[in-house]
Amino acid sequence: MAPLNEDTLVQATTADYLEQQLGWESVFAYNNESFGNEGTLGRLNDKEVVLTRYLGEALVKFNPGLPDAAYQDALRQITEAPVTENTLQINSEQYELVKNGVLVQFKNARGELEKKRLKVFDFDNPENNHFLCVRELWVRGDIYRRRADIVGFVNGLPLMFIECKTIHKDIRHAYEQNLSDYKDTIPHLFHHNAFVVLGNGVDAKIGSISSNFEHFNDWKRLAEDDPGVVDMETLLKGICNKRDFLDLFENYTLFDESKGKLVKIVARNHQFIGVNRSIEAVKNREERQGKLGVFWHTQGSGKSYSIVFFARKIHRKLGGNFTFLICTDREDLDKQIYNTFAGCGLVDNDQDPCRAGSGDHLQELLNQHKAYVFTLVQKFNKDVDPDDPYSDRNDIIVITDEAHRTQYGRLSLNLRNALPHASYIGFTGTPLFKDDEITRRVFGNYISTYGFQRAVEDNATVPLYYDARGEKLGLATDDINEKIAAKLEEFETDDQDVTERLERELKRDYHIITAQPRLEQIAEDFVDHYSIGGQNGKAMMVCIDKLTCVKMQETILSKWKEKITEQEKELAKLSDEQAIMDMERKLDWMRETIMAVVVSEEQGEVDKFRKWGLDITPHRKLIKEGFETADGKRLDMESAFKKEEHPFRVAIVCAMWLTGFDVPTMSTLYLDKPLKAHTLMQAIARANRVSEGKNNGLIVDYCGILKNLRKALATFAGHTGVGGGDGQPPAELDPVKPEEELLADLEETIESIRAFLSAQNFRLEDVLEKTGFERNKAIIDAKEVVNQNDETRKRFEIICREVFKKFKACLTIKAINNYRAAYDAINIIYKSLKEDVERADISEIMRELHAVIEESIEPASRVKEPTKLYDISKIDFDRLRKEFERSPAKNTTVQSLKDIIEKKLLQMLMQNPTRTDFQKHYEEIVGEYNSEKDRVTIEATFEALIKLVDELSEEEQRAVKEGLSEDSLALFDLLLKPDLTKKEIDRIKKVAEGLYTTVSRELARIQNFAAKQGARDEIKVKIKDYLWDDKTGLPESFGPEEIEEKTDVVFMHVLMGAKRECFSNQVRE
Repeated sequence: MAPLNEDTLVQATTADYLEQQLGWESVFAYNNESFGNEGTLGRLNDKEVVLTRYLGEALVKFNPGLPDAAYQDALRQITEAPVTENTLQINSEQYELVKNGVLVQFKNARGELEKKRLKVFDFDNPENNHFLCVRELWVRGDIYRRRADIVGFVNGLPLMFIECKTIHKDIRHAYEQNLSDYKDTIPHLFHHNAFVVLGNGVDAKIGSISSNFEHFNDWKRLAEDDPGVVDMETLLKGICNKRDFLDLFENYTLFDESKGKLVKIVARNHQFIGVNRSIEAVKNREERQGKLGVFWHTQGSGKSYSIVFFARKIHRKLGGNFTFLICTDREDLDKQIYNTFAGCGLVDNDQDPCRAGSGDHLQELLNQHKAYVFTLVQKFNKDVDPDDPYSDRNDIIVITDEAHRTQYGRLSLNLRNALPHASYIGFTGTPLFKDDEITRRVFGNYISTYGFQRAVEDNATVPLYYDARGEKLGLATDDINEKIAAKLEEFETDDQDVTERLERELKRDYHIITAQPRLEQIAEDFVDHYSIGGQNGKAMMVCIDKLTCVKMQETILSKWKEKITEQEKELAKLSDEQAIMDMERKLDWMRETIMAVVVSEEQGEVDKFRKWGLDITPHRKLIKEGFETADGKRLDMESAFKKEEHPFRVAIVCAMWLTGFDVPTMSTLYLDKPLKAHTLMQAIARANRVSEGKNNGLIVDYCGILKNLRKALATFAGHTGVGGGDGQPPAELDPVKPEEELLADLEETIESIRAFLSAQNFRLEDVLEKTGFERNKAIIDAKEVVNQNDETRKRFEIICREVFKKFKACLTIKAINNYRAAYDAINIIYKSLKEDVERADISEIMRELHAVIEESIEPASRVKEPTKLYDISKIDFDRLRKEFERSPAKNTTVQSLKDIIEKKLLQMLMQNPTRTDFQKHYEEIVGEYNSEKDRVTIEATFEALIKLVDELSEEEQRAVKEGLSEDSLALFDLLLKPDLTKKEIDRIKKVAEGLYTTVSRELARIQNFAAKQGARDEIKVKIKDYLWDDKTGLPESFGPEEIEEKTDVVFMHVLMGAKRECFSNQVRE
């Protein structure tokens, strides 16, 4: 029996697997290799790393009939390397050479000089290439000689390097002890390397020759839905089967210089699978009607590179003249994605313009058949006649980054009119929420998902911990109403615009969050917390607005200096030498730490800040000029914050840097701003990036984001819930409503605006038909009609918002253009009203009212409760999303437009400043704030989230216990009601099975029944008849109304299921 060691357990097992399971040839070279042209591998000596025998055969095979000089020229170019360049630079040049073909020149039979590009690989037919695995290969460098465990050659080129360790050893040793040494001593072995594998027979990781160990990744899945296992066999099966090996080499390898130095990127497992799924969608784009899908890969998992892989592979493999329009909604995102493409060598705006500078420039670029065009969606600011588009090509693919933000409103309609035959794919780092039905209408459903928990499990991101800090608050007085009323009376205003702006401002919890006593409390806690743990990385403090950022920075700096003084006094009392050294180190770190405000510029900001007793100018100067370096140069703030060693360690922000900004060394995010939905998910991911020595990220919550985290979870895609939240009626947007019904809803709402204005003798069309000063007068006349009193104004605004919402729901319907003029007329009146409100100067009164509220706020207690950390990554977001998608809709009643308007109007009228009980209002705000500080609430929230995931696992087993299929179990659950006997429950099981069989048979007969009203009616009748039937139907205890209700519920379930099945079929095709 052979000894059980690294050679037999790992090395031999790997080589045998490559040979027996994946079809590679295998050679054991240690002390067996003979040199010479006819030797074991055809090497002349142990310095050679390219097997020219196999390479020459491939060149002749793929490029037959050429003179020998052509092949020799190709061999020379591939095997010679400049001695002055570093290994990575040579690897980059050789990659382009062998991937795209070697350009040679030779004299043909007529003696003419001819140029030709010679193929090195047959990428389209993987089996046509020669795959060879060599064990124990001796390689000699200039000074040293080393033995490589396994080298994988394809057509004679050493594309794969596998370093093996024995089973009980951590594979980190393979990186630190072996790979690093080989790159130093025999660098030429890596000149052609595609990727490196580190393995111990159980665990295995893949990376590039420039990867730090933290960026070597698992390869756990062969398909996206696989549960994922960390083992060497899965990795080998995933990357070393011949098709995927060449695909990974050809299409999923990048060299990026966007960060200032060259790095080599090899796709991670989730990127490889996700992008390939998306490529299949492009192949079927006609059947999918241009909806390629939504690509949700969680923040920090390499979304920008996935976009590059996607676009580049389509250009290379699908042929044609595809144009990719990469569309974002913010300058920083546009810059980031452009820099990634430019860094990877795909674009250069200076040499070949591809970034739209204006709407006209965008139109010009789209008419030039560019490979890539980058734009902000705001550049689609010109109305486009659908009969005169920018381009009617069907090979334009619109890539939208952060898809949930860029497909709404008029700009999106202009985009669709400009490019009527384009295809759309949406990339996002956050999941779709229930309000994102329009996102699905534009892009289709998910094409690839890679959720938060899976990214942590795969080490693509680090775990995130949650820590609720900050003390409870109290109201010191009970006469807030009287004080606010006195102030309002003092200013005596009847201006409706001022009144509306005041009511909006006074309803916010802003005045609680920004009260100075609370800011003092937060700053003190921040200093205590960061001064202890801050040496582990950089931090970001998120405040509610720009004014508060400046106030917070001043308050923190004051407390920070107090802390330093306190620590210096402690130092003077110490006698232990080690304790003294530790304290001196900490003090040095605290003294050099820089905390700076990073906020965007706005017009009039100097005066705005001055009115609040603040000075923005020193902060703006630093933001514009950056920091002075030791050599007298300037370093911008963004670069300084990203440099691990730079003392700029705390950035105080309100919106900038929250999205699309990666600082791997940032480990703590302090949140003191209420964030919702996507922004919340993106913000907390600022701290999850992988960095050397970083074990986890930490979210410190001062303002109770758990409340919004709960809301975010409760509104994941497809889950409609009972109501619209905040007392609003349920959302009436029905995801399966036919287009004609959506348009009819829109028309009804527009007509209600017309009727409202006509009742006051004003024609809506006057705003569009009149020109010049007459049009301006028409807008003023319309506002006079609307502004008769508080009720008429609010009624008009409510109906307008209904128009805007329904217009958005119809954006993907071509006939929407028939309603564009009416929408524009309504929008211009509404916007003019809102501009009047924004122009109303309430700064003086708000400063005095803020002071009234601020003096009433006080910390409830000075006793600090101990905090507990919660691991957010234990919440299976993806699992929750899927469960919410399955949940049947609870909104069984759709309110009429009239009911919606009247209910909202009543709520808004009660918000008038003269009718509001502010004492009660602020007591409720403080009560809600304090409840989010309650340890029991926090604990219960996390327990409920974890428990829900556990319950989902139990649910999967219930079908087996009930003796039903999962599909009939869903119907069984829908048909149940309280207080049934065992006999009735058994009867309902049979009904569920029979009904499922009947409905399935009918659906198989009707193609795409969900799209046809007649077919939908027919299925509903079938369900109703089945449930009524004496033989097959429900037990006698079900009355007529209950059967009607069950019919509706089952029909909606079947309809949603058919929609999902239709999408799944498109994906499979």
